[in-house]
Amino acid sequence: MIKVEHLVKRYGNRNVVDDLTFTVEKGQIVGFLGPNGAGKSTTMNMITGYISATEGTIEIDGVDIFDEPEKAKKKIGYLPEMPPLYPDMLVREYLSFVCDIKKVKRDKKDAMISKVMRRAKITDVSERLIKNLSKGYKQRVGIAGAMVGDPEILIFDEPTRGIDVGAKNEIYKLMNRLAAEGKSIIMISSEMTEVLRMSDRIIVMCEGKITGNIDISEATQEHIMNHATRNIN
Repeated sequence: MIKVEHLVKRYGNRNVVDDLTFTVEKGQIVGFLGPNGAGKSTTMNMITGYISATEGTIEIDGVDIFDEPEKAKKKIGYLPEMPPLYPDMLVREYLSFVCDIKKVKRDKKDAMISKVMRRAKITDVSERLIKNLSKGYKQRVGIAGAMVGDPEILIFDEPTRGIDVGAKNEIYKLMNRLAAEGKSIIMISSEMTEVLRMSDRIIVMCEGKITGNIDISEATQEHIMNHATRNIN
């Protein structure tokens, strides 16, 4: 579903992202692990078409993100580290706004809003102002927004940072359900235990480079922990 080859992002003389090559397959949850400044979010901003690449290619389900950005972006739902929520909007009102941005057809909008609210378990707060919600509910509103349009690829940047254990577990369950339906999911996190718990494969980044690409099914937990710790410290 996602194919990245020799991806580079350079600012001045510094490669913030340095020659990345990897794939994400249908139905996989791939965890991106690394310290702050490793280049994880910059990589995702290129995959989603928010910023250009200095070198390299990105294909989204066979579509080049740089050659056909509009077509490729329709296939992606993105929750950035700071969700772009409007605190003075009602939850339903915000999701209606997202539907308009994503060009959901008018006759399908109500059904789409109901679907993503039900999936993210936020129907009970649909008529509340976003600014009055807990951090966990705000994250789920952001995830619901990412799911609008039913994209095949979902990218979540630090989706559980700063929320309690119960709210984290709800997000984990949702991600597992989405992957079981065939969605391709990238989860960016600086928490090793979270990535180990959720991912089918872990990509470790440090100083803009991939320092590990580990298939969970083929490695022991001790090997994964040792490798990841060695490369992010």
